[in-house]
Amino acid sequence: MKRASLMILILLLLPVPAQAEGPLRALLHSRSGQNSGQSSGAVAASLPDDGLFGGLGCKRLTKIVERHKGRLEKKAGDVVPSLSAQYGADVRQGMDVYLPRRSTEDAPAPIIVMVHGGAWCVGDKDSGAVTENKIARWLPRGFIFVSVNYRMLPDGADVLTQAADVAQALGYVQHHAAEWHGDSRKIILMGHSAGAHLVSLLGADAPFAAQFNLQPWLGTISLDSAAVDVAEMMTKKHPAFYDDAFGKDEAMWATLSPLRQLSGDSIPWLGVCSGKRKDSCPQAHGFAAKAASLGVEAQVLEENLNHGEINADLGEPGDYTEAVEAFMQGLDPDVAARFGQ
Repeated sequence: MKRASLMILILLLLPVPAQAEGPLRALLHSRSGQNSGQSSGAVAASLPDDGLFGGLGCKRLTKIVERHKGRLEKKAGDVVPSLSAQYGADVRQGMDVYLPRRSTEDAPAPIIVMVHGGAWCVGDKDSGAVTENKIARWLPRGFIFVSVNYRMLPDGADVLTQAADVAQALGYVQHHAAEWHGDSRKIILMGHSAGAHLVSLLGADAPFAAQFNLQPWLGTISLDSAAVDVAEMMTKKHPAFYDDAFGKDEAMWATLSPLRQLSGDSIPWLGVCSGKRKDSCPQAHGFAAKAASLGVEAQVLEENLNHGEINADLGEPGDYTEAVEAFMQGLDPDVAARFGQ
């Protein structure tokens, strides 16, 4: 454990980003308002979902990050949020909103809503890997950028509750967009790792999203999730913290599988996957194939980057960022116009 702890600390302290490597409907009502708790406050950057960390459960991951909390924090450089808001009563149900410069003549801005990763156990909305390059890239192009927190497994929030938190946060953004001179109809929902799973689940399961009176958003971008088909993944060798997240109930595995919740009403989807991981790209291609069979737009972008780099490098000038932006441009003419297309 000491060696694993040291390895985790080394990886998390690497410079970011340059060197860093449905059943839902019925269940939600019975759990509404439960599982609130205080956040551990842990801040983690780019925890992988397999490999070195596969033998560690959520409890150990959380303790390691808490132990080194002060050394692990990596904020968003000199950029501070334009405002912060609570979409729920719990301390973890908060968001930071970054607003672009604009004139009164500008059209309402499209919005990117970002959901951090961290094995469903740790992570924070103001981590530099989550925010820094994305803000630097997209605020000057006229986007509003919103980074969202949600309750963690150590807070007593299971994955279903976390998906509900993301839905509540998205609903808050849609309701308040006009106050920020944003366009509630032009939102792109993005997440990394565990956050990629949550946004994919919300985008796939239209009836679940409808419970929160959500307007359809433009598209969902999944940054390297290996939990697209939870029901299949849990029958194979998998990281220990997946057991903490998904338990042993096979019916719940299907419920929490974005692939199993796809329908003709699902949101357009881009799955970015790391070619350096075993499970991420095959699951992304499986999701895209089923989506296509249902008439839903879905694309896969394979990148020769590791799990952390998929998150931290997005926004840096180059082919990877431009490929993600090509998907964004295809969602809406106003979004395309922000890139000069």
